[in-house]
Amino acid sequence: MLRRIGDRNPNPYCLCNNSCVDLERHKQLPTTVGVAHKRYSTHYEAAVRDGRLFARQQRYPHHRQFGLLNPRGLEMRKLLSFLLLLVSVHALPAAADVFTFPTSFKHQTIATNGAKIYVRVGGHGPAVVLLHGYGETGDMWAPIAAKLAANHTVVVPDLRGMGLSDHPATGYDKKNEARDIAGVLDALQIGKVDVVAHDIGNMVAYAFAAEQPERVTKLVLMDAPIPGVGPWEEILKSPLLWHFRFGGPDMERLVKGRERIYLDRFWNEFSADPKNFNEASRRHYAKLYALPGAMHSGFEQFHAFDQDAIDNKAFLAKGPLPMPVLAIGGEKSFGTMMATVASAAASNVQGVVIPNAGHWLMEEQPQATMSAITAFLQ
Repeated sequence: MLRRIGDRNPNPYCLCNNSCVDLERHKQLPTTVGVAHKRYSTHYEAAVRDGRLFARQQRYPHHRQFGLLNPRGLEMRKLLSFLLLLVSVHALPAAADVFTFPTSFKHQTIATNGAKIYVRVGGHGPAVVLLHGYGETGDMWAPIAAKLAANHTVVVPDLRGMGLSDHPATGYDKKNEARDIAGVLDALQIGKVDVVAHDIGNMVAYAFAAEQPERVTKLVLMDAPIPGVGPWEEILKSPLLWHFRFGGPDMERLVKGRERIYLDRFWNEFSADPKNFNEASRRHYAKLYALPGAMHSGFEQFHAFDQDAIDNKAFLAKGPLPMPVLAIGGEKSFGTMMATVASAAASNVQGVVIPNAGHWLMEEQPQATMSAITAFLQ
């Protein structure tokens, strides 16, 4: 690209593909084709500041032909920028489009229980809190949050150590995380709530409902087991759940910089059809899980399962949950097993199986999943 016959370029970081010698400057510049025009411009601006532009023009006259020194070249760069933007817009839906909450929602951080919890709040009416799981953040609830906000006050936190909440080193037993949620609700002056949860969110939701049953009016549990509850020991034998024991400093070093590879395994293997967990979502979540401390926090969620099982058995000994519970399973994932798990912890359970869905219910079959939830909460 843009190489003249006979030229050799000792500097692989220079897009002009000729003998540009400013190697160190180019190492600091972006490398994607989409900002090629910016790289040329930045290179020359740096040279001007150092007083070397004239000498470089004389030594490398081919630089002039790229249009940095003439009006026609400026128009060409504008056209190139527009074409690249057009291609990027049509190639992939933006994550902002996938995870857009209504503009009426307020986004804030609430300090509680030794952590800063990021939360989205909107709507009017009886309160409902939506708890996400591993591999996602509260952003997963954006589609249903918009629907529920018509007649509910909707509270959507990022769990401790995930998304835009902070990443403390400890505190990932689910009883403690349930106290994070209680603190958020207290700060918002919300008393009774419906709770809708998925994956690890189930475990936090159960601890919250078991510790403060008078506060939870209805509970929805989606496609994940609860440590120490029902057939937990049998569920642990599944080879698909090896990640429950994967963690520690060595594992964190292995995954560092490879977060997308690690997370793709979850999104692919736990989907009925991996294509339904779209590329925009994957990029969005992979970026969030690459934040400093995020993978450590994620591993700690699983590392706490043994303590969670101890805590939950103590809750079970006090009796079943009194509130109505909806247990939703993906047909290709937990299916009817979700009702079995919930029935071991609650006395008023109804089960729903979402056809043609794996674990990622809101991504794979959003309409069927949202219909089941909204019908139950009415």
